[in-house]
Amino acid sequence: MMAKIVQGRGFRGVINYVLDKDKAQLLFAEGVRLKDKESIIRSFVAQSQMNLISKLVAHISLSFSVQDKAKLSDAAMAGIAIEYMKKMGYGNTQFIIVGHHDREHPHVHMVINRIDNDGKRISDRNEKLRSVKVCLDLTKKYGLYIAKGKENVKRHRLKEPDKTKYEIYDALKAAIPKCRNWQELKSTLKRQGVEVDFRYNGSTDKIQGIRFGKNGYTFNGSQIDRSCSYSKIDFQLKQNDRAQDIQLANNHSQNKSSDLENTVSVLGNLFDIPPSGIEYDLDEAEFQRQHKPKKKKGFHL
Repeated sequence: MMAKIVQGRGFRGVINYVLDKDKAQLLFAEGVRLKDKESIIRSFVAQSQMNLISKLVAHISLSFSVQDKAKLSDAAMAGIAIEYMKKMGYGNTQFIIVGHHDREHPHVHMVINRIDNDGKRISDRNEKLRSVKVCLDLTKKYGLYIAKGKENVKRHRLKEPDKTKYEIYDALKAAIPKCRNWQELKSTLKRQGVEVDFRYNGSTDKIQGIRFGKNGYTFNGSQIDRSCSYSKIDFQLKQNDRAQDIQLANNHSQNKSSDLENTVSVLGNLFDIPPSGIEYDLDEAEFQRQHKPKKKKGFHL
């Protein structure tokens, strides 16, 4: 579950967007007249005039993972959206919740008046950071799917430069586990059209960052993903190199062990072979003679 927050200056455009969408469905409303679309717009405008500010509207789209589609009814999504708004400080104002069905994943749109029912401006301080925490809390509370990193991003819908950025990300994620050093990684990426450029500390040879380029676009490693910074990739390559050295050493040890076992096995078989063409073993005879029990001295009747 994730939220996208956009602030706006007027209500008409966003309300037309959310309600005119194909198969859009008004799921819940608070504090507005529902006679028709114009009544909804006028209700929002009337309350916003109690305290004129530049950004009157909060338009929040709340998106859920496609993995949760079967468990999320319209009523369930509306309930989660209301809980989200209350946790974000939008519990005392006008809003509408509209369900859309134009994407593969379930999602709803909320249009919220940032002037509350008492004429006070609702604070947006640290709004996006607070939103991330609220989304995570609600995701865990309702047992919803938690996506890992960028796995659920629809690549085919991306536009430049995000399209290229994700191409570089996918290339890095596929190449890094297979490489032992930077030379191997650069060669592997070059075959996929990705260029690697190190950033140095002043005029020294100390590397302090990295850039990746493709299709005329260039990104710092951390812009691709937090895991793609120079230090983190360098650490992973060294781990790969160490792991492969250990694996080679283990394989060598196993081979030596196997050779020794084969040698011992052959020698053992040689000792088990009975002598051929010898009827009398001098060494065995001498051993038997030395260990032959002696007769006890005594009286004979």
